[in-house]
Amino acid sequence: MSRNLSAADIILRIENVNRTYYDNSDNHVEALSNINLNVYRGEFLSIIGSSGCGKTTLLRLIAGLDKPESGSLILDGEQITGPDPERGYVFQHGGLFQWLTVEKNIATGLKARHVYRENKEKVKNFIELIGLNGFEKAFPHQISGGMAQRVAIARALINNPKLLLLDEPMGALDSFTRADIQDKLLQLHRENNTTMILVTHDVDEAIYLSDRVVIMTPRPGKISEIMEIGLPHPRHRGGSEFLSIRRSILEKLQLASAMPQPEYNI
Repeated sequence: MSRNLSAADIILRIENVNRTYYDNSDNHVEALSNINLNVYRGEFLSIIGSSGCGKTTLLRLIAGLDKPESGSLILDGEQITGPDPERGYVFQHGGLFQWLTVEKNIATGLKARHVYRENKEKVKNFIELIGLNGFEKAFPHQISGGMAQRVAIARALINNPKLLLLDEPMGALDSFTRADIQDKLLQLHRENNTTMILVTHDVDEAIYLSDRVVIMTPRPGKISEIMEIGLPHPRHRGGSEFLSIRRSILEKLQLASAMPQPEYNI
């Protein structure tokens, strides 16, 4: 995406967001502390950090599946107060309905919005786009994990969401399947210009896919730094620039884990 951006290009504003979880014994876990972040329209943004740093919590807040203690999340000028088809969500293990075929899984959002009849062709188009022609009538247990993740991505994208939220969707896949899904995501991003936010533990994946990478500290999760990647696509994982960025991010992750970080606003 072009980096000549202005305030008018911001699609999502996250302002002073905090999230703490409590149990029945008044114990608490501070998951997120003072998160401030702007996300730009058409951007591919990745969020990385150690396990338990609040990455998925932040994604769930953006999805409207959880609510902050304080602060606000504003999408295109509207406060996020709950789930909405304009924010598609892809879970780590896909979350397909096991009793529905591939084509019926992809069509669930259209049917829930009562717009399936006039959009039936879109289901066929997405099946072709994700390379699953011939598997329309297959059930989730009859296809591979990589195929299932492609179906989950198509199911989220068919509603033409403003944001596609990806919660480590390639985390359980083998390296070859993972690379295939990554390239498919880039193709879908290019063709639909959908703003995508990915949570991942994989530094190489974040660099390969993203315009910017958000680095988070361990709990309580804060934004330690935001790195602009700045490499043209297609990107070569073994290239000197790629490896230089990789070393830099790994160093920053170690630093973020080793010492308290100042609050970061952007």
